[in-house]
Amino acid sequence: MRLFGLAVGLAVALAAPVNALSIPSNGSLSFDVVRKGKDIGDHSYQFSGAKSAFTVKVATDIAVKVPLIRATVYSFKHASIEQWKGGALQQISSETNDDGEPHQLKTASKGALPASLWNDDIVRSGQLMNTIDGTLMNVRVADLGNETVTTKRGAIAAHHYRMSGDLARDLWYDADGNLAQVAFKADDGSTVMYIRK
Repeated sequence: MRLFGLAVGLAVALAAPVNALSIPSNGSLSFDVVRKGKDIGDHSYQFSGAKSAFTVKVATDIAVKVPLIRATVYSFKHASIEQWKGGALQQISSETNDDGEPHQLKTASKGALPASLWNDDIVRSGQLMNTIDGTLMNVRVADLGNETVTTKRGAIAAHHYRMSGDLARDLWYDADGNLAQVAFKADDGSTVMYIRK
């Protein structure tokens, strides 16, 4: 049962130079994954190295449970490592368990940015690489302007973009180009949000 289509949603890429400001100064970004007002998991990024050569570790752990009996009806676990040098993706490797369906990936950039979403350069890219299976996805992006989003640490100013095509996501980035919030429709029509901690 693929409740979210997360295999497509969490994995995109294209070869544009990285904006140095889009790397968080504290070396990490963490999010609660929320559906129907319930916290169903976590999504995080860990950055290490120098701006000229760095590594990004991405981790997602989601479990949707039936409220009364607490049985898990959908689970998704993903871990990837992106290696960057000179502002370009060099290699990505990942392991994913999409509700019991395993995936492994190890590939060069294919001339595309990964769809890991942390890098706001993806909103200027027409093609992204799925970080689960390495396929290339064609996307369009609409600029919806400045908005205020609520994080666990309070409200922040952010820029809202709507991505469509092979990957549909609403994305918000803060003034430094760091991912501030994500929203998308699950397969059952519910809205899934990534709320920054």
